[in-house]
Amino acid sequence: MEIRFEYTRKRSDFGRPCNFSDLLAEVTVDIPPDPSLAQDFIPQDPVDFALQHGPVMAMHEVNTERVQVTSQGVNHVEGGWPKHVDPRNSELTSRYREEVEREEVYTNAILHLGTLMEHCIRQNNAIDIYEEYFAEDEEEEGVEEPPSAKTINVLRDPNPVKRTATHLSWHPDASKELAVAYCSLEFQDRRRDISFDSYIWDMEHPYKPELTLTLSSPVVTLEYNPKDWHHLLGGCYNGQIVYWDTRKGGLPMEVTPVELSHRDPVYGAIWLPSRTGTECFSASTDGQVLWWDIRKLSQPSERLVLDITREDQLKNALGAISLDFSMSMPTKFLVGTEQGSIINCNRDAKTPPEKIANVFNGHIGAVYAVARSPFNPKVFLSVGDWTARIWSEENLDGSSIMETKCHVPYLLDGCWSPVKPAVFFTAKSDGTLDVWDFLFHQRDPSLSLKVSNDPLLSLRPQDNGRIIGCGTKLGTVTLLEISPGLCTLRKNEKSLTSTMFEREARREKVLQDKKRELQVRAQLLAKAKKEEQEDPQEVFKQARADFFGVIKAERQRRGDSDSLLGEGQEEEAA
Repeated sequence: MEIRFEYTRKRSDFGRPCNFSDLLAEVTVDIPPDPSLAQDFIPQDPVDFALQHGPVMAMHEVNTERVQVTSQGVNHVEGGWPKHVDPRNSELTSRYREEVEREEVYTNAILHLGTLMEHCIRQNNAIDIYEEYFAEDEEEEGVEEPPSAKTINVLRDPNPVKRTATHLSWHPDASKELAVAYCSLEFQDRRRDISFDSYIWDMEHPYKPELTLTLSSPVVTLEYNPKDWHHLLGGCYNGQIVYWDTRKGGLPMEVTPVELSHRDPVYGAIWLPSRTGTECFSASTDGQVLWWDIRKLSQPSERLVLDITREDQLKNALGAISLDFSMSMPTKFLVGTEQGSIINCNRDAKTPPEKIANVFNGHIGAVYAVARSPFNPKVFLSVGDWTARIWSEENLDGSSIMETKCHVPYLLDGCWSPVKPAVFFTAKSDGTLDVWDFLFHQRDPSLSLKVSNDPLLSLRPQDNGRIIGCGTKLGTVTLLEISPGLCTLRKNEKSLTSTMFEREARREKVLQDKKRELQVRAQLLAKAKKEEQEDPQEVFKQARADFFGVIKAERQRRGDSDSLLGEGQEEEAA
C-alpha cells in the first residue's frame, strides 16, 4: 500500500479541549433580489429529487509493523544416565541395566507401576475412545458436495525477467517445502539480465524463497531424494546433472562433466531406490538415458540409446521429453518422446536392444507427461497433443484403453491423484486445470478451473492429494486446495477402478483382434480380385502385339500375291 499523505503533529496538541462562546448574529454577506432575473425563470413541473438514506462511509488503511517470526528447534537426545555411563556404549548401558534390575527398589517400583498400567489397559480394551459412530453419514455427505477448488497461495518468480516454472517437487517430510525449477525453454532466448537461479519455498513464509539454488545453467527439472531429504537432484538446460545438499547452502555439491553429460536439455531426472540412496537416472531429447551415482558423477554408470529399431544407433534415437519411474516396478520405467511414442523400458534386460520392451503409439505430437498409476502399476497415463490417454501394458498392440475428448487448447502436463485411483489432473495451454474422475464421468472433467491467463506447464500434487501446485509460463506457482470429494478414498473405489480398467483392456483387445481379422480378410479379397482381373498393361501389350501381327500378316499376303501376278504375266508374254 502506497502512503500518499502524512500528517505530523506534536503529542501535546492531541486531546486539547475546544472552548466555545456565545456571540451575537452578524450578517457577513447580503445579496438583494434582482427583479430582472425573474424573466429568465422557467417553472418545472414535476420536480424530482433523489435522496439516499444511508450513512457516508470512509475507508482507512494503516501500515502495521510486520512481525519477524523465526523457527527454532531443540535436539532431544537420550538422557538420564549417570555420568560414568556413556549412552552410546551398548556394553556399559546393558551392564548398568542389569545392576539396576537386581535392586529391590526397582522390583517394588515395577510391581506398583504394573498394577496401574494393567488398570489403564483394561479400560482401553473395554471402551474404544477413538471409535467413529457416524463415519458412513460423513461419507454420504461428502459425496453430495460438488467438486470445487480454491487458491490458498501464489508463489511468484522474484526476478524481473520472468521464466517458466518447468518442474515442481514437494518435500518428502509433510510437504513443508516446495522446490521449483525455473528455466526459459524458448530457443536462443536472448533477453538481458535473465537469471539462472531456482528456488526452494517454505509454505509458512511464501513471500521470500527459503533457499536459492545457483548454477551456471538454468535447471529444467528438480527432484527431492525420498531417502535423504537434504539431497536435491537437478537436470540442466545444457545437459548436465547436478545435486545439492540443502544443509550446506545453495551451491551445488558436484556437477557432471559436459563432455560425458547429455547433449540436449534434461527433461527428466529421478532418484532410484537403492541401499545407499545415491543412485539416479536421467533422460534427454538427445535420445539417451544415463544412470548416475552422486558419489561419483565423473561418468555415467550405464547408458541406453532410445532406438526403437533396436540397432543401438544414436542417429536413430527418439528424443525423451518426459520420464516416469514407479517404486512398485523397480526395474521398469517409461519414456515419453518428442515423436509421440511411449517407450516401456526394462533395465534388467541383458542387451541394450532388449531393454526396449514395448513401444506405444497414439499421440500426434510430443508426449509431455507420462505417469504410472499408484494403485494399478500396469496402467499408465500419457498427456500429449489435445488428449490424455490411459494405457495398459497387457495390450501389446499399442492402443490406449481409455482417452479424453479432444480439447481445443494443447495439453501440456498431467498426473495421477495419489489418493484416488480413478482421478487424474491435466493442464492446458489456456491456463485451465481439469480434474477427471473416470469412475463417474468419462466425457467431461469433474472440475474445470481457470487458474491463470498464461499456459500451465507443470503440475504436482502433495502426497495427501489435497493441495496441488500449478506452474505457469511466467513463473507463477499457484497452490490450489481441492474439495474433500476429490481427495478422499471411498468404499470399494479401488476394486471398482481395477475392474473398469480390466474391462476396458479386454474390450480393446477384442477390438484389435476384430480389426486384425478384417485386415486379413481384406488382403485375401484384394489378392483374389487381383488374380481374377487382368493387368491393364498386359492387356494393352497383348492388343498392341495382335494389331501389329495382323498388319505384318497382311503385308506378307500382299507381297506373295504381287509375286504370283508377275510370274503369270511373264508366262503369257513368252
